[in-house]
Amino acid sequence: MSVKSICVFCGSSFGNNKIYREKTEALGRLLAVKSINLVYGGGAVGLMGVLAEAVMKNGGTVTGVIPELISGKVEHINLTRNIVTKDMHERKKTMYELADGFIALPGGIGTIEELSEVYTWQQLGYHNKPVSLYNINRFFDRFTGFLDHAVSEGFIKPVHRNRLIISDEPEELFKLLDNYSGETIDKWS
Repeated sequence: MSVKSICVFCGSSFGNNKIYREKTEALGRLLAVKSINLVYGGGAVGLMGVLAEAVMKNGGTVTGVIPELISGKVEHINLTRNIVTKDMHERKKTMYELADGFIALPGGIGTIEELSEVYTWQQLGYHNKPVSLYNINRFFDRFTGFLDHAVSEGFIKPVHRNRLIISDEPEELFKLLDNYSGETIDKWS
C-alpha cells in the first residue's frame, strides 16, 4: 500500500521532554521529503504546530482540519489547505476520509480518543487503512500493555491487536505502513 496522505494525531501541548518536539519535527521533515501530505488538527499549538511547521518549512503539503469552535481560539499556520468544520464529528470524518493511513504521536485524551476510534473502525471493517503509533520515548508502552492485557483477558482478538503498527523510528514506521496488506479481517467470525 502506498501512503500518499497520512492523518497524524498528536498533542496540543509539547510534553515535558524535549525529545517529543525533536522527534515530531524529524517526522515532519520526513513527510515532506517523502511527499506525503499531512492531514492534522489544524492548529499551531504544541506538537501539532511543530509537525505542521516542519512539513511546510521543508516544502511539503499540509491539510489542517479544525472545527469552528476551536478555530477562533488557537493560532494558525499558513497551510497548503485549511478546512473549517462545524464540529468535532465532522472534523474527524473529514480527516479520516482524506487520509490513506494514521499515525498517533504522544498526546492527551484527544489523541487517544482519535486513535481508538480509527483503530476500532479498522477492527469493525469500516476501513482497511493502517493505524500506527510513533512510540517516541516509549510513550505508548502502557497503552500497548493495556491492549495486550485485553487480549489475554479475551476482549481483543490477537489478529486485531497485531494489526496496530508500532515503531520508535520514523523510517521503519513508513516501511511498515507501506507494507501493510490492507486486508479486511472480519471481527464477527
